Amino acid sequence: MKQLFTDLLSHLKTKVAALILVATFVSYAAQAQLSEKTHFDIAKYLDIYNALFKELNMYYVDSIDVKKTIQDNITFMLRRLDPYTEYFPEEETSSFVEQTTGEYAGGIGALISGESGNILIREPFEGMPAALAGLQAGDALLEIDGVSLEGKDSSFASEHLRGQPNTNVKIKFRRTGETKPREIVIERKRIQRNPVIYYGALPGNIGYIYLSEFTTHSASSVKDAFNDLKTNKGIKSLIIDVRDNGGGVVEDCLEILNYFLPKGDTLLTMKGKFRQLDRTYRATQQPIAPDIPIAVLVNRSSASASEILSGTLQDLDRAVIIGNRTFGKGLVQSPRQLPYNGSLKLTTAKYYIPSGRNIQAIDYSHGNDEDSISYIPDSLTSVFYTSKGRPVRNSGGITPDFVTGEKKMPTIAFYMEYGNENLFFNFVTAWRIKHPQIAPPEQFVLSDSDYEAFKTFVKSKDFNYDRQSEKALASLKEVMDFEGYLPSASEEFTALENKLKPDLDRDLDFYKNVLSDRLTKEIMRQYYYAKGVVINTLRNDDDLKKAVEVLSDTNLYENTLTAKQAADK
Repeated sequence: MKQLFTDLLSHLKTKVAALILVATFVSYAAQAQLSEKTHFDIAKYLDIYNALFKELNMYYVDSIDVKKTIQDNITFMLRRLDPYTEYFPEEETSSFVEQTTGEYAGGIGALISGESGNILIREPFEGMPAALAGLQAGDALLEIDGVSLEGKDSSFASEHLRGQPNTNVKIKFRRTGETKPREIVIERKRIQRNPVIYYGALPGNIGYIYLSEFTTHSASSVKDAFNDLKTNKGIKSLIIDVRDNGGGVVEDCLEILNYFLPKGDTLLTMKGKFRQLDRTYRATQQPIAPDIPIAVLVNRSSASASEILSGTLQDLDRAVIIGNRTFGKGLVQSPRQLPYNGSLKLTTAKYYIPSGRNIQAIDYSHGNDEDSISYIPDSLTSVFYTSKGRPVRNSGGITPDFVTGEKKMPTIAFYMEYGNENLFFNFVTAWRIKHPQIAPPEQFVLSDSDYEAFKTFVKSKDFNYDRQSEKALASLKEVMDFEGYLPSASEEFTALENKLKPDLDRDLDFYKNVLSDRLTKEIMRQYYYAKGVVINTLRNDDDLKKAVEVLSDTNLYENTLTAKQAADK
């Protein structure tokens, strides 16, 4: 009977999913265009779904968790479309609002996480109640308003930390290196993250703005930062840094473009399934800085609105783009209200920047299954042209005008940062006990002795990590054995195998520069918040150096924006 239940649900998920989506959420204008057969199919399969679930609920041998089963089915259905279409039930609506606005009604302003049975303060946000009250990264939460957190997860703690602004919350916690718990009372405040983590003036009258995300406050934050730099620092050119910015609210991105582009310029076009829903967005106001030279820094993690910003400025020959090719997300999501206070973030269109190109890198037209996902190869892309005739290509993200060396994270660093051990984070929380004060971000350099201490810490944790070369070698051995090549090449294979044997000491030394950099970032985050990370990183930043070089050379800047280089064939 259980197998029958599983088979029926699987059949339901795979056959009816897309039809349910269309039936429930398509607009009235769009419904008018649906064929009579489509209307019939929608009604037919919804009837089947309704009857099927009633039968399961009535006669299945065990009780069915209706809410969980239906929500799991919805989640499965949406995941088959693309990774960006998401359903938020009423209890998760606050998370949806936070994604788009960068704020939530009331809380202490800290990122928390669960680790080894503990709920830890992962990062208190600068200027927020948690930081102002003295909470630190690594503090283990024990109780909230007298409610024990033993056996609870981070979502439970987050729910209890939030509340109405101007109300108090009492927290019992234990600090790293201490045995006696502490107690503290914090007044909740309305939490609003500032998307401009840092801005400042560089030598040569060059302004710099780091924009971490696109929320409903991004445009005003960028405008305030720019006006301050222009008025009080006398900047003559500007660097906008959207590296690691995964996007967000498109409207604020368009507002930022308005600051630098002539009124009337086409900024973006969105095209969906139905022509009635297509939109073209133009600059609607006089720019505040129509002529200031601009460089935009991007990397592989710059996506969505970051690509609209950089791609539109590139297509209109208004800025030089520097860094690495961007992520390639050319899909637009729109919020839709659902019954019972639910929300849907739904992919409704593709966007096209002024040259007419769409930069979507992954083809989801056949669904989001692993077997159906495919990256659009460069050989199948087309050439488009900027306003001054420079060739650019669609698909695969925005290719910078100046491509710099891409810094890749080796496997060992990935496991240290994101694995269960959280080695960077845990080392720094303990390291802080002996280092209550350190040099400011502009001056701090990790010493060799501190790195040696980190190596000792890592080895004391019996740290293990999957090495991709080792996995590839094992697969190669299987293939060679199957095809009969292993006996004749056993000597060479054994020699290669010996060279690739795991050696933690060797890898800690070989990747010292990368690991020191990641460790330094964690130190900066715990002492000086996200702003400190940016300031410290800029001291030795190849992308920034290139941007300064280009903006300091008027001929290089202007020639880059007018050169009609031959398009790749």
